[in-house]
Amino acid sequence: MIVDERIVTFINSMETENSRILENIEREALDARVPIIRKEMQSFLKVLLLVKRPMRVLEVGTAVGFSALLMSEYLPESAVITTIENYEKRIPIARENFRRAGKEAQITLLEGDAQDVLKTLDEPYDFIFMDAAKGQYIHFLPDVLRLLVPGGLLVSDNVMQDGSIIESRFCVERRDRTIHARMREYLYELKHNELLETSIVPLGDGVALSVKAEKGKKNIQENIQENIQERKQI
Repeated sequence: MIVDERIVTFINSMETENSRILENIEREALDARVPIIRKEMQSFLKVLLLVKRPMRVLEVGTAVGFSALLMSEYLPESAVITTIENYEKRIPIARENFRRAGKEAQITLLEGDAQDVLKTLDEPYDFIFMDAAKGQYIHFLPDVLRLLVPGGLLVSDNVMQDGSIIESRFCVERRDRTIHARMREYLYELKHNELLETSIVPLGDGVALSVKAEKGKKNIQENIQENIQERKQI
């Protein structure tokens, strides 16, 4: 927990229910101990989608399909979602959940390791939601950046690792040190890559919002300065 538990409880106490199918799938997932996005992250995602109104969404990490279905309810009617999942036991559950919700035509599930599947994609996306194996985010990033359109939004969930991300690697259990190092590398890249403008938000287990620039940051600053000079000359 990276946010005071009382604050999270208070925020969640004001939440309204999702659609019946989402409530049922969430309850089934929690009973089966399948991790799904937290309540506060659900609300945040809904608002982002309503503001951005993306037409092509890519999700890395389907699980049982809860977040893909939630997103589908807050997208324009003709928008489509592509979602990737590698865990064989969850794939048929996700497909069945898409069928139950009547979303088979809107949501396409691609099976396999995301690092391999991403390389096969070539159509652009204006919204990408990363919620897969945290230690792999840094490996997914090159293809994610290739697929994300200029002005597109990348949302990376669970980037704080229950707060352990702020600890020295020597304070992290040995088995978690690789994931710890890779997530730090990922966050550094999000903040320093010239193509991205990123805000890291302490919500849920941490979420990073990254917008792909039309040009590199240096070019953006150059354009700003040029515009300032032009206004002075007018």
